[in-house]
Amino acid sequence: MTAFKELVFSGVQPTGNLHLGNYLGAIKRFVDMQARDAQCLYCVVDMHAITLWQDPAALKGQIREVTAAFLAAGIDPKRSIVFNQSQVPQHAELAWIFNCVARLGWLNRMTQFKDKAGKDRENASIGLYAYPVLMAADILAYRATHVPVGEDQKQHLELTRDIAQKFNNDFSESISAHGHDAGSGFFPITEPLIGGPAARVMSLRDGTKKMSKSDASDNSRINLTDEADTIAAKVRKAKTDPDALPSEVAGLAGRPEADNLVGIFAALKDVSRDEVLRDYGGAQFSAFKSALVELAVETLAPLGSEMKRLVSDPVEIDAILADGAERAEAIAAPTLDAVKDIVGFVRRGPRLRMV
Repeated sequence: MTAFKELVFSGVQPTGNLHLGNYLGAIKRFVDMQARDAQCLYCVVDMHAITLWQDPAALKGQIREVTAAFLAAGIDPKRSIVFNQSQVPQHAELAWIFNCVARLGWLNRMTQFKDKAGKDRENASIGLYAYPVLMAADILAYRATHVPVGEDQKQHLELTRDIAQKFNNDFSESISAHGHDAGSGFFPITEPLIGGPAARVMSLRDGTKKMSKSDASDNSRINLTDEADTIAAKVRKAKTDPDALPSEVAGLAGRPEADNLVGIFAALKDVSRDEVLRDYGGAQFSAFKSALVELAVETLAPLGSEMKRLVSDPVEIDAILADGAERAEAIAAPTLDAVKDIVGFVRRGPRLRMV
């Protein structure tokens, strides 16, 4: 890993209705990572979104909404690179090369495809089946050394690591012949950055299910665009159990709703679960929820307001995405050119200027 400069890459799908789980599990962590001494690239992965059919007009709005969430949360588009995937063609080109490196058996083990395709797998798109390979290309187009991941993406990052390792092994002689360090490999073996106290935010109505935009009950989630009164009402209605909060984390075992609310509080306040329980252990949920309402409204209401302001000015958002795509491509293009040389493709030279 020492041969590679530290670079963090992550992405969020523009599938509408961003909620608290998206914020705590991903976007808030992106903001925190800007403090690292590393280049950070944050991508709206719109090519992943179309593995399931999307309404074209809605998709365009959702791309801008995710971008607005990045900016409203505190991601600085000058310090980090913010862009949407489809504006950088190297993602798709590298994905095809990786399709020829990855093995069918590796993809057959991907549990997310089985979950999303369900029983009707024969009618699922090839894109849904192969999108973990595109995810590998997203990461390795920038030779990213670190990726923040939640539990549901760990298997895909393992695939990325397998693809990188196989490429490095299969083309080791060519990698060396083209002036790269074959010992370190052309691609890094990307490391995961595991999440904090609320990497996996659960439903407010059922602590055993992940918070999701597809849940039929809007009360199961806090949307990032919810007004302060709505946020407060949803927290107060959140499912709990009849017992007081425990004084130690071990006491949350077998209490999924209590564990979820404590985790949300800890993540919003940037403290550990232990610290939350030191303050609220022994308290009834009515008192704890009042404190959580205050914290959630204080944190999320301004974010939602800023998102709405940004979305109302798509010209500003589109300019940020275009600038980010240009800067991202400046990193990805040399990577893909080098990969084409290593694989043995014949490339065009620099374009000749007309005098």
